[in-house]
Amino acid sequence: MGDFAGKFIDLFAGCGGLSLGLMLAGWEGIFAVEKDSFAFETLKTNLIDADHLLSYKWPVWLTQSPFTIAWFLRHHSANIAELRGTIDLIAGGPPCQGFSLAGRRNRNDPRNQALARYIEVVALIQPPLLFVENVVGITVKFENVRTGSNGNRRGRPPKSYATRLAEQLNILGYEVQTIFLKAVDFGIPQLRPRFILIGIRRDLLRDQEIRIETLLAARREAFLASKGLATDRPVTVSEAISDLEIGGRETVECTDSPGFQQIRYSGPLTAYQRLMHADLNGSWPNSMRLAKHRPETRERFEEIQRTCRRGVQLSIKDRVRFGLKKVSTTPLDPDKPCHTLTTLPDDLLHYSEPRILTARECARIQSFPDWYEFRGKYATGGYLRRLECPRYTQIGNAVPPLLAEILGGLLAEMRRAMRIPVATSAAISDRRPKKGKGSHAS
Repeated sequence: MGDFAGKFIDLFAGCGGLSLGLMLAGWEGIFAVEKDSFAFETLKTNLIDADHLLSYKWPVWLTQSPFTIAWFLRHHSANIAELRGTIDLIAGGPPCQGFSLAGRRNRNDPRNQALARYIEVVALIQPPLLFVENVVGITVKFENVRTGSNGNRRGRPPKSYATRLAEQLNILGYEVQTIFLKAVDFGIPQLRPRFILIGIRRDLLRDQEIRIETLLAARREAFLASKGLATDRPVTVSEAISDLEIGGRETVECTDSPGFQQIRYSGPLTAYQRLMHADLNGSWPNSMRLAKHRPETRERFEEIQRTCRRGVQLSIKDRVRFGLKKVSTTPLDPDKPCHTLTTLPDDLLHYSEPRILTARECARIQSFPDWYEFRGKYATGGYLRRLECPRYTQIGNAVPPLLAEILGGLLAEMRRAMRIPVATSAAISDRRPKKGKGSHAS
């Protein structure tokens, strides 16, 4: 864990990947906002109720339960305003589904409006630093502009949500820098291209030139070396999850999902696995439930693994051959990093076994440590996909903790370089509140 870096709050916290990484980098979490009950249960289990240093210092005035930022602003605007001068960093990864190039990109998706709520919180607190992580699709314009009867475009030209966000933060007094990066370059065994925005309050710059790309590049090799990872090549899928294979291991009843099987875990095999397993000393991680595939499904998976290219989505020809409508099915290549993890468990096929990945294997690919426990349903379907955030979705939506950790170190370095004093704690109580009751999701 890094030296004390300052205090942060996490908006759109999900299951806690971003918060965990920031805490590992030395940042102290004060509280987080997350509306989904399953994701919040995971967050609470690991970063609120757990008896370790990586826990929020939750204020007494805020319930420990799921709620939206809209609810947060409506019921606690005075408390939020009182946080001014006590918070060093507002972090958050707004819901990305409305921006994702893999989705429908609906400009009216209500999840896109979360950015406006984010701006409201920033305006009330005005912290020295801001951090936003999202999919690269947030930078792509929505092109459904109205046209007049003469065929000419009407109204303002379209702008991406990234541009709108940067413009509004600039009005609030922030110097904004954005970069694109791939998680694979920072020890995570998946490509995962991401959009990163860092805002610095303009009155604190003192004419200094802070270039985040330069600072990040300078930190990369030392960071990877400190984790025992190679600096000249990516972590592969098999390096990440080979200790979770069924082959050669006994299967037993799943510890957190009766009626299903999981492997009897025996310990890590590679440097990356040892990093993820840390001090568990062979104890079993949770979320290792194996899927129950029908015999014909297993046979199809075996044929895909035998005859299709590894590490890329099935071609149209192969999808027709196997009668698959799904366009994102990808058999993994054991010797390469994974493509971007999604929220759907059947998008990726294991590299050597005829099955989809377990939730724990997905968590490994996202760089969640093995001690991190996931809660709620494993998966959901139909209309419930818009209403619930089960384990696979929590993991797929998360900021990889390892990526958040190196970026947290970068933010701490920026604060020190600008000689920004650490915020006071006058408005924040370290006393534990009573557990909140109920959910506030609207």
